[in-house]
Amino acid sequence: MKHGEVGIDRLLSEGVFTAAYPLHEGGFQPPSPPVPPQSLALRQILYSHWANWSSWRSYQPLDHIREYFGEKIALYFAWLGFYTGWLLPASLVGIMVFLFGFWLMATDVPAQELCNSTDSFTMCPLCNICSTWKYSEICTTFKVGLLFDNGGTVFFSAFMSLWAVTFLEFWKRTCSSLSHRWDCSEFQDIEERPRPEFTAMAPMTIRNPVTGAEEPYFPKNKRINRTLTGFMAIIIMVAVVLLFLIAIILYRTILSIVIDKSDTPLTGFASRIASITGSVLNLLVILMLSKVYTSLAHILTRWEMHRTQSKYEDMYILKVFIFQFINFYSSPVYIAFFKGRFVGYPGNYNTLLGIRNEDCGAGGCLIELAQELLIIMVGKQLINNIQEFLLPKLKSWWQKRNRSPRLKEQKGEKDEEGKGEKDEEQKGEKDEEGKGDEEEEVCPWEADYQLLVCEGLFSEYLEMVIQFGFITIFVAAFPLAPFFALINNWVEIRLDAQKFVTEYRRPVGERVQDIGIWLPILQLITHVAVFSNAFLIAFTSSFLPRLYYRNTRDSNLNGFINFTLATSPSNFSQQHTRCRYLDLRDEEGHYLPEYYHLLAIRLAFVIVFEHVVFFIGRMIDLIVPDVPEDVEIKIKREHYLAKEALAENQVQKTCFSPAVATGGSTPA
Repeated sequence: MKHGEVGIDRLLSEGVFTAAYPLHEGGFQPPSPPVPPQSLALRQILYSHWANWSSWRSYQPLDHIREYFGEKIALYFAWLGFYTGWLLPASLVGIMVFLFGFWLMATDVPAQELCNSTDSFTMCPLCNICSTWKYSEICTTFKVGLLFDNGGTVFFSAFMSLWAVTFLEFWKRTCSSLSHRWDCSEFQDIEERPRPEFTAMAPMTIRNPVTGAEEPYFPKNKRINRTLTGFMAIIIMVAVVLLFLIAIILYRTILSIVIDKSDTPLTGFASRIASITGSVLNLLVILMLSKVYTSLAHILTRWEMHRTQSKYEDMYILKVFIFQFINFYSSPVYIAFFKGRFVGYPGNYNTLLGIRNEDCGAGGCLIELAQELLIIMVGKQLINNIQEFLLPKLKSWWQKRNRSPRLKEQKGEKDEEGKGEKDEEQKGEKDEEGKGDEEEEVCPWEADYQLLVCEGLFSEYLEMVIQFGFITIFVAAFPLAPFFALINNWVEIRLDAQKFVTEYRRPVGERVQDIGIWLPILQLITHVAVFSNAFLIAFTSSFLPRLYYRNTRDSNLNGFINFTLATSPSNFSQQHTRCRYLDLRDEEGHYLPEYYHLLAIRLAFVIVFEHVVFFIGRMIDLIVPDVPEDVEIKIKREHYLAKEALAENQVQKTCFSPAVATGGSTPA
C-alpha cells in the first residue's frame, strides 16, 4: 500500500476518520518471569534484541523489522547499519592521521622555527585599530593546527573520496540482495493513484487514454509556473542564508575589535573567542532556518499540485536538500575558500560595508574550518539526539494526558448504555509505553491511539545525508569527522529503533526496492567532495607551499616561516611600525614569481587529484557489479522458470480448449 492513495487516506484527509493505523502486537516489554524467545510476540522480540541499548553489539534483525514494519522502514535501517559499519575503517584511518599530527607537533621544523623566533617577526595588525603582535605568540595555536594541516590529510582526502565511491557501490549490491530476498527487486508502482489532496483540489478532469476513466487533472503549464515560483522561493531563502552569513562575519570582526581594545585578560584570545561564538551563533541560525524552510517547502510543494505521492515526495526532498545543502555548508565553504582571500595588503586593505575584510586568524584558516565543522557537525548531532530522546517522550506524555480523560468519559457513556459486557470482552492489556504497569485496561486500538503518529523517514535520511556531506566534502580539514559520525550513528540506530517500537503507532508497511532519490543525492555529494578536497588541499592547507619550498631549497624546511611572510610596503611603514604579513609579495605589494609558480602547481594538483580519484572510482564502479553474481543467477533462474511455466500454461490451454476437443470427436 502506498501512502497517499485514494481510499482510507482520502477519508482521513476529509476528516471522516481521525486516525487509521495497524495495531501493535501487544506490549513491547517481555513478560516476567522470562519465557522462551519463540513464545514472545514480534514487537517484544524487536524491543529485546534491537531497540534495547544492551543490543548495541548485535546485528540488526532486518527480516524481523521487515515483517513488522514493512520493506521501506527495514531498508532504511539496513542502509543506516551498513553506512555505520563502513564508518569504522574510515574512523580508524582518520584517527591515525590525527595522531600523525601529534607526532608532527614535536618534530615539525617550521613549528620549531616559529616558537623559537621570539621577537624576530613583528606581525601587522589583524584589524584597522588593532596593534602589532609577535608571531611567536601563536606557537601553541600553530602546533595545534598541525593536527589538521599535514601531509596525512592529502592521503586521507583521497582515501575518503574512494571510500565514498566504494561504499555506494557495495550498498547497491547489499540493496539488490535484500530486495531480492524480500521479493521487491522488480516491484514497481506502475499506475500510482492520485493523491487525495490533488483529487480534491484539481480544477478539471480528463479522460485517461489507458483506462478510459475520468481522472482529476491540473494543467502542466500552471504546474510549471508554480514550480518555478517555488524555486524562486528557494533562491530568496538562500539569499537570507547569505545575509545571515554576512551578519555573522561582521559580528566576528566587531567582537574581535571590542575584545582586543578592552582591558581584560581575554585580549590575547579575541580572535578565538569571536570565532567560537560566531560558530555557535551560526549553528543556532542554521537550525532556526531549517525549521522555517521545512515548513515553507511543505506549503510550496502542496501548492504545486503534484499528481502522485511519489512525485510530491521527490520534489519536496529536492527543495529541502538544496536549501539545507547551502544552509549547512555555506559557512564552512566561506572559511575554506573565501576567508582571507580578498584582504589586500598593508596600506591597501579591501573593505566590506566600511569594515576591513575578514582575515584568517593567527593560526590560519584550516584550524578555523576544523573548529567550525566540530561545532556545527557535532553540535547538530548532540541537539538532534537530545531532541529525538526527549521530544517523543514529552509528546507521548502530553497526548496521554489530554486523551485519557476523554477515553474515560467515552467508556462511561458506553457503560451507561448497557454495553459494558461487550466492551469488557474487547479490552486488552494497556502497556504504559515501557513501564509495563497495567493501571487501567483499554482496548488495543485506544492504547495505540495514545502513541505518536509516525512522521516518516524524511528527516532521518536528511540528517544522515547532511552528515555524509560533512565527512566527505570537508574531511581534509577534519579527519576525526568519521569517528564522530560513527559514535552518533550508533546512538541514532537505537534511538530510532526505540521510537518505532515503543513510541510510534505502527506504520502501514510500504514496499520499495531501494532508498529512492537519496542514492543520486549521495552520489552527487561524492562528486562534490572530490573537487572540494582537491581545492582545500591546494589552496587552504600548507601542504603544497611546504612541498614547493622543500624542492626549491635544500630539500628541507629551514627558513620556511620567513618564506611565507611578506614585508609591509614602505608607504605603510612610514605611518606604522614595519611589520610582516602572510603572503608572497614584494615590498611594493606586487606578487612575487613564487606566487605564480605556486598557483600553477595548485591548479595542476587540483586537475591531477580529481582525475586520479575519478579514474580509480570509475574502475571500482566497473569492477564491482551492482548485483552480486549469486543474486543475478537467482533472478535469471526465476525468469527462466516463469517463462517455462507460462509456456506450459499456454500448451495446457491449447490442449484443453473447446475447439480442440470438438475437432477431435466424430459425429454419431
